[in-house]
Amino acid sequence: MRQELIFDRPGTLKDTKLISMKIAFIIFLTGISFNCYSQKTDTLSIYSDTVSVKSKPASTFYRSAPYLVPTSLIAYGILSRESDLLQAVDGNVNADLREDYPHFRTRIDDKLQYMPAVSAYALGFIGVKGKNTFSDKTALYFISNAIMGVSVYGLKIKTRKLRPDGSDNRAFPSGHTASAFVAAEFMRQEYKDVSPWYGIAAYTMATATGSLRMLNNKHWLSDVVMGAGVGILSTKLAYVVYPVIKRSLGKAPTSKVMFMPSYQPGTYGFSMAVRLNKKAE
Repeated sequence: MRQELIFDRPGTLKDTKLISMKIAFIIFLTGISFNCYSQKTDTLSIYSDTVSVKSKPASTFYRSAPYLVPTSLIAYGILSRESDLLQAVDGNVNADLREDYPHFRTRIDDKLQYMPAVSAYALGFIGVKGKNTFSDKTALYFISNAIMGVSVYGLKIKTRKLRPDGSDNRAFPSGHTASAFVAAEFMRQEYKDVSPWYGIAAYTMATATGSLRMLNNKHWLSDVVMGAGVGILSTKLAYVVYPVIKRSLGKAPTSKVMFMPSYQPGTYGFSMAVRLNKKAE
């Protein structure tokens, strides 16, 4: 394992120990603040029966700004595959966590990854109106998770990176973190026009999920950073793709949503099936 080779080099731990946790903190803090306050640069709006694209003058920077954070996180993850420095940071963050929390174990992260999305639906049920109807919201969340799931699964199979605890070779990227940031960006997209604090709360829960994955010794820092980037970008892409699907089906398609509980050993969840039908003329 390359982390071990780098970790054994004299001076590596001393040289990177102080910067490792700072890098993690800066990356996550940047992701939270930039995404939660980037609503002014998002130009796409989806409503119950119509799709409208606001056309307003914007510089190239402001048009691309919403994508800078997720693409930067993904770039970090990709570079970590070949960079000795970033692999040393991975090893030292893990060593610090094992030294400070040697017996830490929790399953909260299994449920926390879904909490931003659950919260988004709960707000709708209690009357806090978001951007989209229930059907549109569900279709968007389904598409976001589909993009994320295919991406994460493909990367895990291709990279075959060993987890810190040695349990298997599917560490990269973190699926829990990707799922959590899908849900966080979903919450932000739906309620950013109501209050930025909904997005801040969602991103805090997602960041906590990624941190718990490292504390549980299931992921390296780069796995979590990559998962965060994949999750955010997947949801942003869903909010671009879905209006195209709606237009292709007609101006007022109807939606049918089916929820199905699912269970795998040690994991509970639910599946969603979304069917979009073109409205009969």
